[in-house]
Amino acid sequence: MFNQKYEILIFKDKKGLSKNFTLKGRTILFFLILAITITSINVYFAYHSYNYLHLQSLYQQATSRLEKQNQQLLAFAQKIKQLQHNLTKMAELDRRIRLMMNIEGNNNLLESIGGTPENSVTLNYIPAYRQEALARKLHNFLKQLNIQAQLEKIRQKQLLTLLKDKQAILASTPSIWPAQGWVSSGFGYRISPFTGQREFHKGLDISGPVGTPIIAPANGEVIFVGHNGGYGLSIVINHGNGITTRYAHLQKSLVKKGDKVKRGEIIAYMGNSGRSTGPHLHYEVRINGLPVNPLKYILN
Repeated sequence: MFNQKYEILIFKDKKGLSKNFTLKGRTILFFLILAITITSINVYFAYHSYNYLHLQSLYQQATSRLEKQNQQLLAFAQKIKQLQHNLTKMAELDRRIRLMMNIEGNNNLLESIGGTPENSVTLNYIPAYRQEALARKLHNFLKQLNIQAQLEKIRQKQLLTLLKDKQAILASTPSIWPAQGWVSSGFGYRISPFTGQREFHKGLDISGPVGTPIIAPANGEVIFVGHNGGYGLSIVINHGNGITTRYAHLQKSLVKKGDKVKRGEIIAYMGNSGRSTGPHLHYEVRINGLPVNPLKYILN
């Protein structure tokens, strides 16, 4: 069969015989096998090409899904972090009010939670193998924050009840900034700008333009107005319960000794009198004559 010869005749319409070919059986078999091989290869590559495109589509879908989950987890972590920050501020406000009003209270309960929900929330991407573990951690952390929020709510209600009984004391307790500006020198030890020696700074220096209004941080009675050495033009207000406040280096006073003042009332204007390196307010809070850090008595 393979050694036989086959003659192929090709005719054209109305022209009779046009061409003829003589092929051996082996040649025909070769072309037949070649055609089958080419067809098989095409089918093979077409099948794997289809599988590749299908797998690529599945991969893109999975990648898109993981990216979406990643963004959701990051957003969730940021919201939890903000919630923790808000609760911390509430607890700090609670602590300051209790300190000012001499009300006993528990320590900040947020310390029992500790830390942030996940350090990786500051990153732009969370690996897939960590997403499930992070989701569980965030869920547990959120449960802790919800418990803390309920505890803080109870503490705030207790505090409000206590404050109702001490409204007069609260109104007479310094609790707001006495002037707008920036803190140029804090409370505590510092290097003196005049002597270069280490000294204890008894108040808070708030710098600003000359003429900046100065307000009373609480109700009280003016017990001193006048020039007082290095303090320059200054005012002292007695708020009762052993609390006094001092305002120094003033440009002008709007009150006189014996005046009653209310919280938020303008009492003077910022100046540069006395021993001063520039216009600012030297603000002191004293308890029974002893200076304390004014920042502990500022809530706003």
